[in-house]
Amino acid sequence: MSELPLITGKELGEIISKIGYEYSHSSGSHMTFINKEDNHKITIPNHGSEKLRPGLLNKIIKKDLGLTRDEFLKLV
Repeated sequence: MSELPLITGKELGEIISKIGYEYSHSSGSHMTFINKEDNHKITIPNHGSEKLRPGLLNKIIKKDLGLTRDEFLKLV
């Protein structure tokens, strides 16, 4: 199994924009993205240059985006 890269919230936002998510708004230090096809929303923490923890990134990939690690790594 491939290891997930250490990325920031902003970098994750750029990655998910490749699969149809668009930036909606920010609330404090969190960004909300919406998939225009099915109106699905994802909130991602954006704490400057701080990297997302592996557990949170894995949760976002699997539960929120419904992707496998390999599918996600192809987007990176």
